[in-house]
Amino acid sequence: MNSGKTAPKRPTAGTWVSAFRLRTLPLSLSCIGTGGFLAAADHLSRWPVLLLCVLTTLFLQILSNLANDYGDSKHGADSKDREGPQRAVQAGQISPTQMRAAIIVFSLLSLVSGVGLLWVALGTSGLYLFLFFLVLGIGAIWAAIGYTNGGKPYGYAGLGDISVFFFFGWVGVLGTYFLQTGRIFSELLLPASSLGFFSAAVLNVNNIRDMKSDELAGKRSVPVRLGALRARKYHWFLLYSGLLCAAAFVVLRENATLWPWLFLGSVPLLMYNGREVQRRQTATQLDPLLKQMSLSTLCFVVLLGIGLLLDR
Repeated sequence: MNSGKTAPKRPTAGTWVSAFRLRTLPLSLSCIGTGGFLAAADHLSRWPVLLLCVLTTLFLQILSNLANDYGDSKHGADSKDREGPQRAVQAGQISPTQMRAAIIVFSLLSLVSGVGLLWVALGTSGLYLFLFFLVLGIGAIWAAIGYTNGGKPYGYAGLGDISVFFFFGWVGVLGTYFLQTGRIFSELLLPASSLGFFSAAVLNVNNIRDMKSDELAGKRSVPVRLGALRARKYHWFLLYSGLLCAAAFVVLRENATLWPWLFLGSVPLLMYNGREVQRRQTATQLDPLLKQMSLSTLCFVVLLGIGLLLDR
């Protein structure tokens, strides 16, 4: 007999790819790329480790995107009042149950890939280091899920920028470098901070775009707390801080040539982003600047990296 209940529609592959938000992936690759370039400049690259860093980070980024889709739909930030692109759960393309299952799958993929990374990088010779990075990895999984999920999601308290700065900047860059080289230097905090600032700028564009729906849902993001005008000034702070950290890193390099200054080639792209965030007001106008900021960050990383390799 027919119970009257209809089975949930199975999402298409295209629907899942859209939910993965592929345009955010260049930002994930940027922090790993920075750590990779820094290690290569020191003649200490380990390709198996670097590739596993990339794989683990991609899994974590997709996990974060899926969890954000689910959490914002559950808490009301993704509602009919949202002016940005529709999300999969909000639009009914993926059911909450299906999205929860996908979150579990990518949590496990992130964990397995992360453990494999630590095994290849550290082996059995550094148990305490292994446990330290394992805790960091579990923390990254928690951060990806907890941003918009749980009883008190930290993204709704305006703490997302700090998390992005820490994980996309310091953990991503310094972790990638250390797992390849087995060493770390305090001056590496400077390029790591550049990535942290630029990653926070990507999130800031997203949150400026979604200010209206976030405020209605009680999501107290940094732009909601600051207001539209000061949120745009904060955006300029993030861009200039990222560039200043990179400049300080180059200045402090011993026997450096002019090659590391190649990163200045990304300045026009970053200044364009800042100017357009200042100028554009509607969510539709602001949305393309997310991808533009992500690609500008990737351009910064590639130019800095090439400069460091040529400076060897």
